[in-house]
Amino acid sequence: MGNVALGGGAQRVAVGYLAAPGPWVGFAHDADGYRLAFGETQAADTAAAQWVSDAEGAARLTELLTVAIAYYGEMLEGPPPSLEATQADLAELVRWLGVEDPDRRRRLRLSEALDAIDDGLAGDVVVARLSGVLALAGSPQTDEQADPLDLLVSRYEALSASSA
Repeated sequence: MGNVALGGGAQRVAVGYLAAPGPWVGFAHDADGYRLAFGETQAADTAAAQWVSDAEGAARLTELLTVAIAYYGEMLEGPPPSLEATQADLAELVRWLGVEDPDRRRRLRLSEALDAIDDGLAGDVVVARLSGVLALAGSPQTDEQADPLDLLVSRYEALSASSA
């Protein structure tokens, strides 16, 4: 899995820093949907280097669920203010996953997670519902790396190394 180029109109948002003042993690959205994204910010809080995952299928689902879990589980340092994801951004991500996922059981669980987000339920409730979807995803990454932060760090390292 490598880096993909997005169209000029792509929206990128950050959910937090992997380790401040290091790279931020978030997601990008364009006509092709949502993808895991990483970037670095300069002193002026503008985007510098950016990496966007080209994962597909279960791996793409796993990446996006993992970034949402990290957000709702408050596992990351706060994001750059100019790129900060909102609750609406996360709700749209989960809504998109629910529309795009071909598995009926995962769609149902994603709908339950979206209800929790829309109802403003506690982060741990949202994490539990998203984790239930992740357990059904069947991605090899979920077996190897149970910790969402570990998965995000390894994806960042792979993407940034592939573009070096």
